[in-house]
Amino acid sequence: MDLTRIPEFHPRVVKVDFLSGKTIREPGVSYQCHLAGGKHTCIEKDIEIIPLQKIVTVLPQDTFGISKILNDYRVETTFQTLGHRSTKVEISHYYSTATLKAKLLNLIAKGKIARETQATLNAAKATIEDACGAG
Repeated sequence: MDLTRIPEFHPRVVKVDFLSGKTIREPGVSYQCHLAGGKHTCIEKDIEIIPLQKIVTVLPQDTFGISKILNDYRVETTFQTLGHRSTKVEISHYYSTATLKAKLLNLIAKGKIARETQATLNAAKATIEDACGAG
């Protein structure tokens, strides 16, 4: 929920600007992520939050053009408690491919999106385990 910690678990994000002036996730909060390499940024906005269950985020703007081609792009992160010290986290990406550009982008980008999502999950898991002293 703490937006200041995004760079700790998202391998591509090096800095976050708090566009809404808030550092904690809540519906309507926007933030800009600066990506590794320094050339690209994206603005993300949380639109739905169910504590300890789900976060829905949209991508209203970015510097690489995804938001123009996939204007309904959204990411849903869900959490399911499996036990006292175990939680299942899933990150799903949704967008329509109604145009030829969207279909082509999907063909090119879906593998990269999957790899980067897995890298984010792995980094978040490692950060949490380090903080809890688990191994």
